[in-house]
Amino acid sequence: TYSRDEEEESEEEPKLKYERLSNGVTEILQKDAASCMTVHDKFLALGTHYGKVYLLDVQGNITQKFDVSPVKINQISLDESGEHMGVCSEDGKVQVFGLYSGEEFHETFDCPIKIIAVHPHFVRSSCKQFVTGGKKLLLFERSWMNRWKSSVLHEGEGNIRSVKWRGHLIAWANNMGVKIFDITSKQRITNVPRDDISLRPDMYPCSLCWKDNVTLIIGWGTSVKICSVKERHASEMRDLPSRYVEIVSQFETEFHISGLAPLCDQLVVLSYVKEVSEKTEREYCARPRLDIIQPLSETCEEISSDALTVRGFQENECRDYHLEYSEGESLFYIVSPRDVVVAKERDQDDHIDWLLEKKKYEEALMAAEISQRNIKRHKILDIGLAYINHLVERGEYDIAARKCQKILGKNAALWEYEVYKFKEIGQLKAVSPYLPRGDPVLKPLIYEMVLHEFLESDYEGFATLIREWPGDLYNNSVIVQAVRDHLKKDSQNKTLLKTLAELYTYDKNYGNALEIYLTLRHKDVFQLIHKHNLFSSIKDKIVLLMDFDSEKAVDMLLDNEDKISIKKVVEELEDRPELQHVYLHKLFKRDHHKGQRYHEKQISLYAEYDRPNLLPFLRDSTHCPLEKALEICQQRNFVEETVYLLSRMGNSRSALKMIMEELHDVDKAIEFAKEQDDGELWEDLILYSIDKPPFITGLLNNIGTHVDPILLIHRIKEGMEIPNLRDSLVKILQDYNLQILLREGCKKILVADSLSLLKKMHRTQMKGVLVDEENICESCLSPILPTDAAKPFSVVVFHCRHMFHKECLPVPSMNSPTQYCNICSAKNRGPGSAILEMKK
Repeated sequence: TYSRDEEEESEEEPKLKYERLSNGVTEILQKDAASCMTVHDKFLALGTHYGKVYLLDVQGNITQKFDVSPVKINQISLDESGEHMGVCSEDGKVQVFGLYSGEEFHETFDCPIKIIAVHPHFVRSSCKQFVTGGKKLLLFERSWMNRWKSSVLHEGEGNIRSVKWRGHLIAWANNMGVKIFDITSKQRITNVPRDDISLRPDMYPCSLCWKDNVTLIIGWGTSVKICSVKERHASEMRDLPSRYVEIVSQFETEFHISGLAPLCDQLVVLSYVKEVSEKTEREYCARPRLDIIQPLSETCEEISSDALTVRGFQENECRDYHLEYSEGESLFYIVSPRDVVVAKERDQDDHIDWLLEKKKYEEALMAAEISQRNIKRHKILDIGLAYINHLVERGEYDIAARKCQKILGKNAALWEYEVYKFKEIGQLKAVSPYLPRGDPVLKPLIYEMVLHEFLESDYEGFATLIREWPGDLYNNSVIVQAVRDHLKKDSQNKTLLKTLAELYTYDKNYGNALEIYLTLRHKDVFQLIHKHNLFSSIKDKIVLLMDFDSEKAVDMLLDNEDKISIKKVVEELEDRPELQHVYLHKLFKRDHHKGQRYHEKQISLYAEYDRPNLLPFLRDSTHCPLEKALEICQQRNFVEETVYLLSRMGNSRSALKMIMEELHDVDKAIEFAKEQDDGELWEDLILYSIDKPPFITGLLNNIGTHVDPILLIHRIKEGMEIPNLRDSLVKILQDYNLQILLREGCKKILVADSLSLLKKMHRTQMKGVLVDEENICESCLSPILPTDAAKPFSVVVFHCRHMFHKECLPVPSMNSPTQYCNICSAKNRGPGSAILEMKK
């Protein structure tokens, strides 16, 4: 297995993941050592120190093997199609051949050939070109008749050690620097000198890679340069090449560079690391590092850095490492003599792996939900279950239970499995608020298990669940029995009683529920009775209902008189007269006649419990036995009520006597006398008051408009002192004057009205009366006017608008020459005398 740096675990997520290229590669490197490798999108080509070239699939399995040379393979080059391969070795051999065709080129030089690069489009007949590098950089081109010719592109600056061909541009490095050659114009367009000339170029070779067709990245020693090939403006050409190179970014790295590769707008850098031992103080080779860096104009920012544990890293030098990459899939191959490691960009599955490893379950779940179509190895449900387990392990039971809702969804089997897990740890209460109550519905046993748990320790929580959960989730009879068992230990527990009533209600056992509600005096009792029509069940519970809320109970009983009769209610309340009174009083208020048989009983009830309403009751009741009422009022010395009853029974004089003797209220006595309007009463009142000066004053002030004051004044004894006599006499005179003024005023109004009406009648009678063809004679009922207007006719019209032919009226007698309307005389109305006699 392959491992990254294990010295310390960073909280920052890595950008790449690594795995060792195994299978055939493992077999090869057990007996041989890797010297170079080239990567194509479809396969890999590996060269070894023993002169072998292996073609491998992406898993490292060997597909083909070529024995090229007995010595080290220095470079392998593939065209873009992957159909042609160029190989060069330490003994000077160069081969370019088609992997799927018979064409082949062989050449052996007298010096080691370090590099080879075939034209990217070598498959085309017009692009049969390749370059080789040893002491010289040679360009080979196939001419007509399939002959190859060579030309020197560069020499004299040491061995050519690195070449990269992209499009029409060839970049190479020698001991002095990096050159770029334009194959189309046959011009060298730049020279980029190396910075640190102290490093041996054979030990610290230059790393080149093309990011695109015009961007070259150079890594040499600790220096990185990013060069951009640009077109020169026509006005600047003269003898200069048509293109030039601009260094757009340049910076130093911490370690020596063994390889470079682009990753979007960032760089992947393979670094060779040397460290000093703390114990021996000697320098030794450490693990190589693979860094992702963000280039800036004059510096860089490190995005991630991984130390790689490759086999034999302790013996490797900078030149022994190579970094190859596959552009299509962002795969990076770290090649060393004894090991090949593949670095890949981490996908969403890897991201979730890392989150789970760090126990960031919430983020892992969110990441899986967001990219559920792209993840292959993980399932949202598995992550969710792991998250729930993690929360439970940490003791966060409520959060774990809440997450069950989202994670388990409608999976009833999983819900039941998780509930049992919560039961095992004694946390059923935590999961109870989140259990599904429909779609899905779990087995009744699950809900019963939770209810039993609450019933053992939390009556309030149990009551809440019974209220919130639909009753069909569990077996109602099982829970009822459980509650009854607990009530045996605590029979007066209101919470349990109320919950039992709710269970009875759901089970339609309304009688038992009602009994509990009444015992508890619960507010829902009346609603329960109405909702389920329980009037037959309350006939023997009326006293309980009245004790609970007499107002509501009475209203309900009166509204449902057809279901519970007045007689039944009165009988039930016989032992509770105060409640009986409340009921009968409200019944009387609704209808004076319905409870007439109980009016006699009500007199005593009013007298005992509600005297203020006794007098109104006596006034409004037509069925009350007055003798019985008088007896009760006299026994209790209810003066006002006794006065009223005496008056109603016709004994006004006794009533007045009571007012005077018991109440000593002259105003009330006068008021009573006014109501009765009886002369004898006034006489009694005067007789009783004549020897009581305060009463005389009251009489003088109020009697004037009803009785002649002189009658009272004549009877006053001489010498009696009467308070405020003068004021009383003045008031009598003022009242008398007022009466005279009123009468005169009334007389004037009557005279004026009479005159006005007389004038109106006179005007009315003086008006003409229209007589036309439509009018008829009231006697013969024929038209008044003759059909022939030329003939003479005679018509009589009365003031009452009745009309007659002259000949149809009887001749007036000699005694009463005035003629009257026959119709009005017959109806005993004032007869209208004739106002018009028409003749022609």
